[in-house]
Amino acid sequence: MRFRTYKNTDLKVSEVGFGLWTISTGWWGNFTEGEAIALMHKAFDLGITLFDAADTYGNGLSEELLAKAFPKQRDEIVIATKVGYDFVTHGESRGRGQREIPQDFSPEAITRATDAALKRLKTDRIDLLQLHNIRMEQIADDALWTTLDQLKTAGKIRYHGIALGPAIGWMYEGINCIRERDTTSVQHIYNILEQHPGIAMHDAATEAGKDTMFLVRVTHSSGMLEGKYTPETVFPPNDHRNHRPRSWLLNGVKKVDRLRFLENSERSLGQAALQWLLADDRVASTLPNIYEEAQLVDFAKAPETPRLTSDELTTIEDLYTENFGVEREEPKYKGTMEPAEQLAASAA
Repeated sequence: MRFRTYKNTDLKVSEVGFGLWTISTGWWGNFTEGEAIALMHKAFDLGITLFDAADTYGNGLSEELLAKAFPKQRDEIVIATKVGYDFVTHGESRGRGQREIPQDFSPEAITRATDAALKRLKTDRIDLLQLHNIRMEQIADDALWTTLDQLKTAGKIRYHGIALGPAIGWMYEGINCIRERDTTSVQHIYNILEQHPGIAMHDAATEAGKDTMFLVRVTHSSGMLEGKYTPETVFPPNDHRNHRPRSWLLNGVKKVDRLRFLENSERSLGQAALQWLLADDRVASTLPNIYEEAQLVDFAKAPETPRLTSDELTTIEDLYTENFGVEREEPKYKGTMEPAEQLAASAA
């Protein structure tokens, strides 16, 4: 395992992290407590130190699992979690498909949610507290950011950032937050197949001269970049991937075939997908979707595999530009997702 440190901080994280949503929400299969903890222990043994939870994952379950898995290793792991959804009043989003429950980013709610998370985690501090799927309203809310600073001063959190998701609008939210706030970390979806709008956010940090670094999830496009799907692949009824249109599967398999040149005797396609992300020094860590041990081992060893060459990176860029030779299908998001060139024009 290799490690990176967020710029101008002492927050050191493993280049591959463990996102607990796969083992606590039921969207990637159902795990017993023992199975979930065993998988986290294996991750730790493989050098993974960053564990990313959220208070809404399983109505607090992800944080409780983390506390049970590492009761004596608090100083050896980095705990990241998220707050912002009012699951106490409205219940979690599990079983609701892509629908959201109401949020509450008031200072009182964020303070209350942080205290509750600390209690579930059985710790005195959260290393990285992330605002979960904020909107523009929260970026402009000085009281919210003052609250985060107060939590940091009180020692309840070490650093804070944001976690953004699709289907609600996330490009301008990310870019504006980077430009207007001192944000240590931005978590977002980004992978070889789904580079927009992630690259626009990365570039915004560079252009603004900000130290913001990125925590990347859905690193393999919901498993597509592991290279194991076929047109006949069928997902279990409650599986998160069933929310994807069938065209995603069919076109994705075609795209992956164009990327087979990245795998060899020393590096799997799944490992190459992580190496592509780690080629960007603005990426602090990656959060592949982990739900079985063999896959975990493959991902954890990725940082030690051969790095992508400049020629390989250029080929990927060229393939992405031509949509991997597949007819382009516009993504359907609820939020604003203008092409990057339109964003640049509007910012000029």
